Amino acid sequence: MDTVLGFSTKKKQKLKEPGSFKVILLNDHYTPMDFVTGLLMAIFNKELREAERIMLEIHKNGRSVVGYYTQDIAVTKMKQVHVVAEKNGFPLTCVVEKA
Repeated sequence: MDTVLGFSTKKKQKLKEPGSFKVILLNDHYTPMDFVTGLLMAIFNKELREAERIMLEIHKNGRSVVGYYTQDIAVTKMKQVHVVAEKNGFPLTCVVEKA
């Protein structure tokens, strides 16, 4: 029998795990450190100490990975960063890269 209740029983399909993407916040010389810390807490659900550590890493190294997500979630978080930064008049930039 090739079908059971309308479903094919011939071949099982393997599902691929969704790819992982990293969200990276980039440093600029205008966005205040406390704004970046608050943004990390609000959008990326970071605790205060972790948000401060990441903010300092961004400040010192010019960039920092703030999280790993599926592509849809990573792009959504990137867009959220850009919207909040723009509404507050800051040029903060965020990018998404394949992990």
